[in-house]
Amino acid sequence: MPSRRAFVAGTIAVLSARPFAPAWSDEKSSERVYRVGFLDTESAAANAANLVQFQKGMKELGYTEGRNLTSEYRSAEGRNERLQELAARLVRKKVDVIVTRGTPAALAAKNAPGETPVVTAGVVDPVETKLIDSFERPGGKVTGLGFTVKEVETKRIDLLRAVAPNRKRIAALLNMGNPAIAETWKVTEEAALSFGMQAMLFDVRKPEDAMAALQAAVEKQAEALIVRLGALGDGQRRAFVEAAARYKLPAVYGSRQYVDAGGLISYGVNPSHLYYRAASFVDRIFKGAKPGELPMEQPTKFEMIVNRKAVRSLGLVLPPDLLLRSDEII
Repeated sequence: MPSRRAFVAGTIAVLSARPFAPAWSDEKSSERVYRVGFLDTESAAANAANLVQFQKGMKELGYTEGRNLTSEYRSAEGRNERLQELAARLVRKKVDVIVTRGTPAALAAKNAPGETPVVTAGVVDPVETKLIDSFERPGGKVTGLGFTVKEVETKRIDLLRAVAPNRKRIAALLNMGNPAIAETWKVTEEAALSFGMQAMLFDVRKPEDAMAALQAAVEKQAEALIVRLGALGDGQRRAFVEAAARYKLPAVYGSRQYVDAGGLISYGVNPSHLYYRAASFVDRIFKGAKPGELPMEQPTKFEMIVNRKAVRSLGLVLPPDLLLRSDEII
C-alpha cells in the first residue's frame, strides 16, 4: 500500500489551484475537459488519501487528470467562515461540479451563486440540516453520500462504556458551529443517559481552542471523551491526543487520524471509500443527470480503529469481542 508521503506527492502533483496546462493546450484534442472543484476544511495534502481514491473512481469511469479532467481545490484550513467565499470562487472558475465533505462545506456550496451541482463525499443528517429535501429525491443542486447520526453516536458512547466501564462523566468536545454536530449533541446526551452516564458539552469552534476545552473538561472532572473537532492540523491533533493521554482520559474520536496520532479508538465511516463512491455521482452529472433527482447514497460500512499502545498506556483491557469487531489495530 502506498505511504502517506506517496499519497501526498501524487495528489499535489495533480491537484492545484490552477488549471492543468496539458488539458487546455492540446489543440488537436476534441474531447471535452470537465472541471471538478473541491471545497474542504482541510488542505489537499491532509486530504490526499481521499483524493487519490476519488481519482481512482474517476479513472475507472473514463476520466484522466490532465486529459479530460482538471481540478480546482479550495481549503478553508479549518476556518468554516471562509467556506462561502471559497465556494463562490469555484463558481467563478466555472467548474462543472463541486465536491465537498462535511455539512458546512456542503451548505456553502449549495448557497453559492448559480446552479453548479454539488456532490457530497459524506455529510451527517442532510435532511435535518436542510441540505436536501429527502434521501430519495434530494431536490435542488445537491446529492452524494450522507448518513443519519443516531446509530453512529450511540455506538461511540457504547464503545466508551465497553473500554472504560467505570467512567461515568463524559466530556463531549464538539464544534457546535457545524449544524450537523449540533444535531449530534442531542443524540450523544440521550445515549449517555441511556447507559447511565452523564455527558457534558464543550463547544470548540476554532482549532486553537481545543486544548483550552480539554483543560476545562479536566477541571469539570471528566472521566472520558467524545471528540468531534473537525479539521485540526497534524500538530494540533497530536498535541491534543498527547494531552488526553497525560490526563488518562479514554477518548473515542470521529476520525482515524486521531488514532494514527496516538489516540485510543475511532469509529466512523471510511472517508476514502466515500470519495471513491462520489466519483460515480460526478460521472452521472457529467452525463446529464440532475443532482436533485439522484437519490443520496447511505454508507453501509463503518470502521473501528484501535490503538493498542494507547490501550496499554491508559491501563485498559479491551473486551475480546470488541477486538474481534475492530477493523484495524494499530
